[in-house]
Amino acid sequence: MPGNEPTPSSEDAKPRSAWLQAIFVYRQPRVVLMLFLGFSAGLPFYLIFQTLSAWLRQEGIQRSTIGMMAWVGLMFSFKVLWAPIVDRFRIPFLHAWFGRRRSWMLVAQIGIAASLLNISDSQPGLDVMDVAWAAVLLAFCAATQDIAIDAWRIESAEVKMQGAMAAAYQMGYRMALIAGGAGALGIAGSYGWSVSYTSMALLAAVGIVTTLLAPEPSVIASADTIQREARVDEWLARNSHLPKWMRNVGSQFIAAVVCPLQDFFSRFPFAVALVIVLFVCCYRLTDFTMGSMANPFYIDQGYTLTEIGTVVKAIGLPVGMLGVIIGGVLIARLGVLPVLFIGSALIMTSNVGFALLAKFGTPTLIGLGLVNALDNIALGIHGTVLITFLSSLTNPRYTATQYALFTSFYALPGKVLEGFSGFIAEKLGYFGFFLYTASLSIPALLLVYWLWKRNAVEALSVNVSPRG
Repeated sequence: MPGNEPTPSSEDAKPRSAWLQAIFVYRQPRVVLMLFLGFSAGLPFYLIFQTLSAWLRQEGIQRSTIGMMAWVGLMFSFKVLWAPIVDRFRIPFLHAWFGRRRSWMLVAQIGIAASLLNISDSQPGLDVMDVAWAAVLLAFCAATQDIAIDAWRIESAEVKMQGAMAAAYQMGYRMALIAGGAGALGIAGSYGWSVSYTSMALLAAVGIVTTLLAPEPSVIASADTIQREARVDEWLARNSHLPKWMRNVGSQFIAAVVCPLQDFFSRFPFAVALVIVLFVCCYRLTDFTMGSMANPFYIDQGYTLTEIGTVVKAIGLPVGMLGVIIGGVLIARLGVLPVLFIGSALIMTSNVGFALLAKFGTPTLIGLGLVNALDNIALGIHGTVLITFLSSLTNPRYTATQYALFTSFYALPGKVLEGFSGFIAEKLGYFGFFLYTASLSIPALLLVYWLWKRNAVEALSVNVSPRG
C-alpha cells in the first residue's frame, strides 16, 4: 500500500545515520587515547633508524656500517621471547596501581626517554659502538612498549571498533614520525644532534601522560580458552613429583607459550595457518629493507637536511595520513585481503619510483616530493590494513603473546635483510638497490592472492570472547 512505502527522507536517513555513527566512533575516549599512544609507539622508530642514519652519514660513517645498524631492530623481532612475561608477570607495586598493561607501558616509556637522553650524549664520529649500544637499549624499550600498547588496543575495544583503533594508532604513529623525522632533522640542522635527541626525549612525556589517563582493559576468557588452560592444572597434577620451582616454570611456559600457539593453529586449517605465517613474514620485506638507505640516498643525491626534513617528513608524512584514511575506507568497502594485495602492490610501485629517481632524477624538490607522496600513501594503506589483519588473528586471552609473535614474523626477515642493505646499495648502486627492494614484495602478493582466491577470508573471523 502507498501508505506503507518508506519516504525518501527516511531512506536517506539510514545511510546518513550509518555514516555519522562511523564518524562518531572516532570521538570514543579510547579511540582518542589510542591516537596519543600511537604517537608514543611511533616516536622511537625514526630515531633508531632513518634519523639516526642521517646523523651517522653526516659523521662520515660508511653505508655498510649504517646498514648493519639496522640489526638493532631485531629487538622488535625477538620481542616474542619476552612477550609472555609482559602477558603474565606483574610488576611489583606498579601492577596494583596501574594494572597489567598500563604498568608495562609506563616502565617502557620511562626507558625510552632515558635511552634518548643517552643517545643525545653520544659522539658517533669518535665511537659508533656507543651509539649502537644506546640504540639497542632504545629498541628494547620501544619493543616492550609495542607489546603492551598492542595488547591494550586489542583488549580495550570490541572487534567492530578495531578498524577505528587501528586508524587512530596509525594517525598518532605518523604524527610521531613527523616529530622524529622532520622535527628531529630540523632541530639538528639548527642546534645540533644533541639538542635534537634531548628534545625527542621530552616528547616521550606524551606517552607517559596518556598511560596515566588511560583505563586498564578487562578481558573475559572464552570457554575454549578456559578448557585449554585447564591443561596446565592437569600437567601439574601429573608431575607432582617434580621440584616446586620446576613445576612453576613448566606451568608458566605452557600457559604463556604453548597455549597461545596451540590456540592459533587450532582455529585455522593447517594450510591456511601456514600461508598466513609465510605471508606475514614477507609482507614488510620491501619497506624494512629500503628504510635504512632512504636518508643516505637523499644525502648522496645532494639534498640538505632542511630539504629532507621539509619535503620528505613534513610534507610526505602528512600525505601518509591520507593513506591511512584511504586504507580504512578500502577495508570497509573491499575487505581485508584485497586491501592487503593493494597495499603490497603500491609499496612495490613506490620503490620502482625511487629507482627511477635514482637513475634519472636530479636534486629537485618536485621529484623528491612526488616519489615520497606515493611512498607515504602506500605506507599508510599498507600499515593500516596489516594492523587490522593481525589484530583479527589474536585471542584476547593471549593478546600480547600472539600479536608479538605475528609482528616478530614480519620484523625478523625484514630486519635481517635490512642489515645487508648497505652492502647491496654499494654493490648495485641506488637504482639496482631499489629495484631489488621492489621485487621483495612479489612473494607477499602471491601468498595473499592464494588466501583471497580460496575464500580464506572466512577463516579470518576469529572466535574470541567479548572484551570488557
